[in-house]
Amino acid sequence: MNWDDLRIIAAVRDEGTYAGASARLRIDETTVGRRLARIQRDLGVPLFDAVDGLRRPTRHCEAVLEHVGAMAAHVAAIDRIGESQPGPVGRLRIASTNAVAEELLAPHACAFLRDHPGLTLQFLTSSGNVKFSRWQADLAIRLRKPEKGDFTISKLGEVRLYFFEPIDFGGGEPVVCGFPDELDAIPEAQYLRARRLTNARSVTDNVRIVRTMIQSHQAVGVLPEHSCGGLLSDHSLRATLLPRRRDVWLLVQNHLKRDPATRLTIEWVRHCFRDLSRD
Repeated sequence: MNWDDLRIIAAVRDEGTYAGASARLRIDETTVGRRLARIQRDLGVPLFDAVDGLRRPTRHCEAVLEHVGAMAAHVAAIDRIGESQPGPVGRLRIASTNAVAEELLAPHACAFLRDHPGLTLQFLTSSGNVKFSRWQADLAIRLRKPEKGDFTISKLGEVRLYFFEPIDFGGGEPVVCGFPDELDAIPEAQYLRARRLTNARSVTDNVRIVRTMIQSHQAVGVLPEHSCGGLLSDHSLRATLLPRRRDVWLLVQNHLKRDPATRLTIEWVRHCFRDLSRD
């Protein structure tokens, strides 16, 4: 068995299908199935069960992947041997939404990297949650708390939310900016329902789209404080602070919790969020 074999096991576990693992590892799907069959034959135990069209890891698979996590930490440590930079050395992949990366992390990133020349940050972003798995990110920032997972979860803070509406709309009704159905439980969506603003004609989870539409003074919507920009000082808009805030969570891969570079980066991320919960 080699490191590539272990990557296949982890990829099938994370993606749930041979096709997904194939796309992630960029190898043929039949190769994934053939090599996994050989691995299971060599180990003498089943690693996956087929359930509702997905590959579910067995207890044997979970035991194997516990060792894989420890091996990944050792590989990262080997990569740092011989580095001449002072202080912790490492490359940390941070998964977050676009808005969090652009408006909370990026403004502080240059100072952090200048102070720690041995560190490199890789930002993995999307309008929604970037998938957090052992092989795709080291840290992740989530606006919804995951129910469970093989990682450490801690609360970063609480984000204030504002509802914006034009003070003097020229006629008719402003466009309501709503959220996809899968986000019905978030405070923003609940507030819109409480205001009976359920006729959303713009549906998105991208706060930049909502902000741009609010800036036109022809739409109503809810934004997190860090995405408001100059809207709070726009006298043509009425801003209402929502009674509830949005929790922000930090996810860290378990095998990196004691890594010096990771610990330093965690403290930096917490610093970026420090002002959010202040009244």
